[in-house]
Amino acid sequence: MDAQLQIKETVTNNPVVLYMKGTPKFPQCGFSNMATQILDACNATYVSIDVLADQAVREGIKVYANWPTIPQLYIGGEFVGGSDIMRAMYESGELQTLLDSVKTSAAS
Repeated sequence: MDAQLQIKETVTNNPVVLYMKGTPKFPQCGFSNMATQILDACNATYVSIDVLADQAVREGIKVYANWPTIPQLYIGGEFVGGSDIMRAMYESGELQTLLDSVKTSAAS
Protein backbone atom coordinates (compact mmCIF):
# COMPACT_ATOMS: atom_id res chain seq x y z
CA MET A 1 0.00 0.00 0.00
CA ASP A 2 1.18 3.53 -0.78
CA ALA A 3 2.61 5.21 2.36
CA GLN A 4 0.40 8.31 2.01
CA LEU A 5 -2.73 6.17 1.72
CA GLN A 6 -1.61 4.02 4.67
CA ILE A 7 -1.03 7.13 6.81
CA LYS A 8 -4.36 8.65 5.82
CA GLU A 9 -6.23 5.45 6.71
CA THR A 10 -4.44 5.21 10.06
CA VAL A 11 -5.14 8.80 11.13
CA THR A 12 -8.76 8.78 9.95
CA ASN A 13 -9.67 5.36 11.38
CA ASN A 14 -8.24 5.96 14.87
CA PRO A 15 -9.24 8.82 17.21
CA VAL A 16 -5.69 9.43 18.48
CA VAL A 17 -2.50 8.46 16.62
CA LEU A 18 1.10 9.15 17.57
CA TYR A 19 3.83 8.68 14.98
CA MET A 20 7.00 8.25 17.00
CA LYS A 21 10.48 6.78 17.07
CA GLY A 22 10.22 3.50 18.94
CA THR A 23 7.27 2.33 20.99
CA PRO A 24 5.54 3.76 24.08
CA LYS A 25 7.35 1.18 26.24
CA PHE A 26 10.71 1.75 24.49
CA PRO A 27 10.86 5.22 22.93
CA GLN A 28 13.97 5.73 20.81
CA CYS A 29 14.30 9.52 21.27
CA GLY A 30 13.66 12.02 24.03
CA PHE A 31 10.94 13.85 22.08
CA SER A 32 9.00 10.63 21.47
CA ASN A 33 9.42 9.76 25.14
CA MET A 34 8.02 13.14 26.17
CA ALA A 35 5.07 12.72 23.78
CA THR A 36 4.12 9.35 25.28
CA GLN A 37 4.48 10.70 28.83
CA ILE A 38 2.13 13.59 27.99
CA LEU A 39 -0.47 11.27 26.46
CA ASP A 40 -0.16 8.91 29.45
CA ALA A 41 -0.62 11.85 31.84
CA CYS A 42 -3.86 12.64 29.97
CA ASN A 43 -4.96 8.97 30.28
CA ALA A 44 -5.25 8.91 26.49
CA THR A 45 -5.89 5.75 24.54
CA TYR A 46 -3.88 6.01 21.35
CA VAL A 47 -2.37 4.08 18.48
CA SER A 48 1.38 4.44 18.16
CA ILE A 49 3.27 3.92 14.93
CA ASP A 50 7.02 3.28 15.09
CA VAL A 51 8.46 5.17 12.12
CA LEU A 52 11.81 3.42 12.57
CA ALA A 53 10.15 0.15 11.49
CA ASP A 54 9.17 1.46 8.03
CA GLN A 55 11.30 3.91 6.05
CA ALA A 56 8.41 4.74 3.66
CA VAL A 57 6.20 5.76 6.60
CA ARG A 58 9.09 7.63 8.25
CA GLU A 59 9.54 9.82 5.18
CA GLY A 60 5.87 9.78 4.21
CA ILE A 61 4.60 11.21 7.50
CA LYS A 62 6.81 14.28 7.05
CA VAL A 63 5.22 14.90 3.65
CA TYR A 64 1.69 14.06 4.84
CA ALA A 65 1.65 16.79 7.50
CA ASN A 66 4.21 19.05 5.85
CA TRP A 67 6.01 18.83 9.20
CA PRO A 68 9.70 17.85 9.22
CA THR A 69 10.03 16.26 12.66
CA ILE A 70 8.80 13.25 14.58
CA PRO A 71 6.87 12.65 16.84
CA GLN A 72 3.62 13.78 15.27
CA LEU A 73 0.24 13.65 17.01
CA TYR A 74 -3.10 13.33 15.22
CA ILE A 75 -6.42 13.72 17.01
CA GLY A 76 -9.71 13.19 15.21
CA GLY A 77 -7.86 12.86 11.90
CA GLU A 78 -6.22 16.28 12.28
CA PHE A 79 -2.52 17.00 12.73
CA VAL A 80 -1.93 18.56 16.16
CA GLY A 81 1.85 18.95 16.27
CA GLY A 82 5.05 17.60 17.74
CA SER A 83 6.27 17.25 21.30
CA ASP A 84 6.81 20.99 21.95
CA ILE A 85 3.28 21.83 20.81
CA MET A 86 1.93 18.87 22.79
CA ARG A 87 3.70 20.12 25.93
CA ALA A 88 2.32 23.66 25.54
CA MET A 89 -1.19 22.32 24.91
CA TYR A 90 -0.90 19.96 27.90
CA GLU A 91 0.22 22.77 30.20
CA SER A 92 -2.68 25.00 29.08
CA GLY A 93 -5.25 22.18 29.39
CA GLU A 94 -6.07 22.39 25.69
CA LEU A 95 -4.73 18.91 24.92
CA GLN A 96 -6.93 17.27 27.57
CA THR A 97 -9.97 19.11 26.18
CA LEU A 98 -9.17 17.94 22.65
CA LEU A 99 -8.62 14.35 23.78
CA ASP A 100 -11.87 14.42 25.78
CA SER A 101 -13.75 15.67 22.70
CA VAL A 102 -12.73 12.63 20.63
CA LYS A 103 -13.62 10.30 23.52
CA THR A 104 -17.07 11.91 23.69
CA SER A 105 -17.67 11.70 19.95
CA ALA A 106 -16.47 8.08 19.89
CA ALA A 107 -18.88 7.18 22.71
CA SER A 108 -21.92 8.74 21.04
